[in-house]
Amino acid sequence: MIDPDLSGQTALVTGSAKGVGREFLLALADCGADVAVHYRTSAAEAEAVRETIESEHGVEVTTVQADVTDPDEVDRLFDAVEAELGTVDILVNNVGAFAPRHWEELDHETWQTVIETNLYGTYLCSKRALPGMRGQESGRIVNVGYASSDKGLVSPKNFPYFVAKSGVLMFTRMLAADTQDDGVTVNAVSPYTVENSAEFPDELPRGRAAQFEDMNQALLFFLEDGSEYISGQNVEVSGGWLPESV
Repeated sequence: MIDPDLSGQTALVTGSAKGVGREFLLALADCGADVAVHYRTSAAEAEAVRETIESEHGVEVTTVQADVTDPDEVDRLFDAVEAELGTVDILVNNVGAFAPRHWEELDHETWQTVIETNLYGTYLCSKRALPGMRGQESGRIVNVGYASSDKGLVSPKNFPYFVAKSGVLMFTRMLAADTQDDGVTVNAVSPYTVENSAEFPDELPRGRAAQFEDMNQALLFFLEDGSEYISGQNVEVSGGWLPESV
C-alpha cells in the first residue's frame, strides 16, 4: 500500500461516517493527517469513527454535520473544520446518492438528490476549499467518479447517477486546468463495483469487487509528494472492466 507522509496536513472526506468515505478517512489518518469526519444524518456512525481514530491513530479529529448541497451549510462545514484543524489541505469529495431504478420510476426529489449530492456537492465543497489552498499554494482535491462515466455510456436505470458522475469528471478536468498555477491538483478515483456496493453484477472483473484497499491505493497515489504534476486525471478502480453498455 502506498504510504505518503501526511503529517501536519488537514483532510476532509465528505460522507466519511460509513462505507468508502470512512475507509478513505481511516487511511488518511493512518498516514498522519488530522481529519474531519463529515456526515449528514449518520451521527452515531460518525462518532464511532472519531473514537476509532482517537484511540488508534493519534491524530487530531473532529466531526461535522452538514448538507453538502446547501452553500450555507458548506460554508459552515469548512468554518468548523478550519477552526478546529486549520486550512483543509486534502479534500475528498465522496458524497453521492445512488438510485438504481428506471428513470421514469424516480420521483423528482430522488432525481434531484442524486444530481445534487454527486455533482453540486463536489462543486460547492471544491469552491469553498480553494481559497485556503490557493492562499498556501498547495492542496489536493480528489473526486469520486464512476467507471465508464467518461465514455458517455448511459442506461435507463440509474440515469441521473451517470449524468452526475460524467459531470464530476468534466468538473475535475476543468478545475485541474483552472488551478494549474496555484499549487493545487485535482483528480478523480472512479470505481466500478466496490465490496459494499448496493448491487453486484453477475460477473465481476478478476472475480471480485474492488476492496476498500484498492480504492485507498488510488487515492493515496494522488497525495504522494511526487504526484504534484499529476492533475486532471481519472483512475478507474475497475479491475479492467471494459463495458460495451451499462
